Amino acid sequence: MRSNKPLMVTDWLADAPELLQQWPYVEVQFKNTRKGYYLNKDGLDLHPGDWVAVEGNPGHDIGEVTLTGYLVHMQMKKTGFHFDDPEAVKKVFRIAREADLARYEEAKAKEHETMIRSRQIAQDLGLEMKIGDVEYQGDGQKAIFYYIADGRVDFRQLIKVLAEAFKVRIEMKQIGARQEAGRIGGIGPCGRELCCAKWLTKFQSVGTAAARFQDLSLNPQKLAGQCAKLKCCMNFEVDCYMECSKKLPSKEIVLQTLNSDYYYFKADILAQTITYSTSKDGPFNLVTISRKRALEVIDMNKHGQKPEKLQLEQGEVEEIPQFTDGVGDEALNRFDRRRKNNKHAKGKKGNAPANNANPKPKAPKQPKAAPAGNNNPAGGVQ
Repeated sequence: MRSNKPLMVTDWLADAPELLQQWPYVEVQFKNTRKGYYLNKDGLDLHPGDWVAVEGNPGHDIGEVTLTGYLVHMQMKKTGFHFDDPEAVKKVFRIAREADLARYEEAKAKEHETMIRSRQIAQDLGLEMKIGDVEYQGDGQKAIFYYIADGRVDFRQLIKVLAEAFKVRIEMKQIGARQEAGRIGGIGPCGRELCCAKWLTKFQSVGTAAARFQDLSLNPQKLAGQCAKLKCCMNFEVDCYMECSKKLPSKEIVLQTLNSDYYYFKADILAQTITYSTSKDGPFNLVTISRKRALEVIDMNKHGQKPEKLQLEQGEVEEIPQFTDGVGDEALNRFDRRRKNNKHAKGKKGNAPANNANPKPKAPKQPKAAPAGNNNPAGGVQ
């Protein structure tokens, strides 16, 4: 089953008959990225997409079943669910009725207005915090306020004011900037949904060392995501870059030739090519060679030999791998060139004279007569 819901997990074992309904817990998703695991004590026939009423604190909550079967057990172990804690184990009450869904939609409609008003209340109390989202429980008895703060905030007075203003039970949850981006969602510079809103569940610390390993520009505006933190995707390929960089020669090694000495300038780690310069201070007489050629020159220098040129001699071909740009193939202006060519061709066709609409067929060319003295019986030219 495929779905566009945040943090969706595809159950590839759903069709295995020996694994169907062998785990009593189900995964239930609420607003945005909030999920919970509940015990199906009554053995209800639940499937992904069913809306259920589950145990809340207090009352009940309304959520959608997103995962069933044995894969729920794997997810619970991944999240560190405490099976031995009786308070952590909550139950599924029933499949949601029409009255439950109507009350759920009524409570959900008040969330945005509650968030705007609660922000004003926090500002009036002089609290240094930002309320990023509000989520009502399915029965409307409790509201969860998600807030961001740099330091510790004493919100005891805020809870009293909010409880008096909205007549519900108040729960405050502090989240980070990455969690806020995951709850709000959005589109990244890659053109896809944010990883934190789509599938990423654990946030690892991202440092500038990951950018240095990948030879990325240390520009904060390019390295920061929508949460104003370093992009999580910088950690995805850093291991591959580190492994490939170990195969390249050291940056401190100077390549010596008969004409000049060459210093490291830059490298394409994945393509395994290195660019050298004749000056330490900048790009002068740049020469790009493969890793294999660089190691050959280093080995020659160790034995007291110097090649005439850094590149291979004339007649020898050095194979440097070329990679296609998959992003360029999907560029938005990839159809513009074709349109321009078509317009140019139409323009040429439009400038043709009108009397050429039905051109007369040309007479076939007559073969030239063979010169005298040609003994070729076929009449061809020798």
